[in-house]
Amino acid sequence: MDAVNEWLLAWGDRLWTWIVLPLVVALGVYFTVRSGVVQLRLLPEMFRTLLDRTPTTESGEPQSVSSFQAFTISAASRVGVGNIAGVGTAIAVGGPGAVFWMWLMAFIGGASSFIESSLAQLYKTRDEDGFRGGPAYYMQRGLGARWMGVLFAIILIVCFPLAFSSLQANTIQATVAGSFQDASLAWLPWVIGAVLAALMGLVIFGGVRRIASVTQTLVPLMALLYLLLGLVIVAMHIDRLPHVFATIFSQAFGPNQVVGAAFGYIVLTGIKRGMFSNEAGLGSAPNAGASAAVTHPVKQGLVQSLGVYFDTFLVCSITAFIVLVSVPDLASAERGIMLTQTAVTGTLGGWSNIVLMVIIFLLAFSSILGNYYYGESNVEFITGNRGVLLGYRVFAILAVFVGSVLSADVVWNFADGAMGFMAIVNLIAIALLSGVAFKLLRDYTAQRKEGRDPVFTKDRIPGLRGVEVWEDELSVTGPASAKQGR
Repeated sequence: MDAVNEWLLAWGDRLWTWIVLPLVVALGVYFTVRSGVVQLRLLPEMFRTLLDRTPTTESGEPQSVSSFQAFTISAASRVGVGNIAGVGTAIAVGGPGAVFWMWLMAFIGGASSFIESSLAQLYKTRDEDGFRGGPAYYMQRGLGARWMGVLFAIILIVCFPLAFSSLQANTIQATVAGSFQDASLAWLPWVIGAVLAALMGLVIFGGVRRIASVTQTLVPLMALLYLLLGLVIVAMHIDRLPHVFATIFSQAFGPNQVVGAAFGYIVLTGIKRGMFSNEAGLGSAPNAGASAAVTHPVKQGLVQSLGVYFDTFLVCSITAFIVLVSVPDLASAERGIMLTQTAVTGTLGGWSNIVLMVIIFLLAFSSILGNYYYGESNVEFITGNRGVLLGYRVFAILAVFVGSVLSADVVWNFADGAMGFMAIVNLIAIALLSGVAFKLLRDYTAQRKEGRDPVFTKDRIPGLRGVEVWEDELSVTGPASAKQGR
């Protein structure tokens, strides 16, 4: 098993170093320039559209989940192990400088996230719960390449609801076991796995609306709890904060003698862990973004860009500050979740471990739900057979149970490699379709300059093909908006 783990680690590093990293950076910079730095220029619009009214059906019911609910589904997947264990690992192996590269890639990645989620909205399709879509759908409808969509869907199903969800479950189990630290509780992982599997089953068999209703409660709650905990710890070490910022920036551009990380490895670690956390350009968040009922595709593109900022600049940053103000000596620091746990309990005492355990459960369980939804959307892209969907649900639940009782090292490295391939396929697709996204952006900004709440129909961009949903204004805005004179 150790040999397999070493092979996966070496193979994944080569893939990210020579293919994924250059592609992510080059396209992120290209999208930033071509869009006129949309991720900064339209920042106020991101907050405005987040709470936009949801278009309704003729009966007055919401057409699908709201923009905010879609935001929380994607945030549920983004905010999890990567924000606590992933950031802890990044700092332990790459030093404080890795945090700078996470921040920089979050800013650049905001443009990639805007492009992919706007495209997912444009090429979405209707289903019994409202809408579904994502990269597989815009690969088939926008590029006319169903084979590419199927390939992406298979990689995503392996990567997110199976590999990544098992990691989330493993983190919950490790946190609970670390809180008790009793060798006689060898049965505990099995119980935790069974409880997680049961809870997951109760939610996912209720469909996307139940997932949305759960995540819109869990995500703000766990984010608030974690941010408050972090702010208390930072406040207790406020005198160290200027040094922490100085260290992050000074060690971002050179080798780190404390942890023995070379410059290239610092950059690679920061970008890889950042992408695992905020998923910008990865092709996962558009699956949630496509489910929202909005009046213009760009609205959800903006909301999903805000999701990248929420994940990295808030949640990841608070983890970095917790670690760096509490554990100034990283030379012998443990990796992953244990580093963050040590920093929290070392400052606040043993009681805080219970609070952190609850927070991690909320983070990881909401991620499991978000990951599951991504997989479901892509299973439905491959086949409409209800038996296959039922089998997928059972398999996803089993993955959570198994992830609670197994070692995570091999799965982490396998998931990194799968994530790299997924990013490559998605980035190629959005590069080819980016011209359409830029036209959507121009249409949106033109309507805003006219003082209108933008409404999109496919005839506003001549020559569009493969668009199903945006036929006419009534279908976009709903009868209530039509009566208002839209």
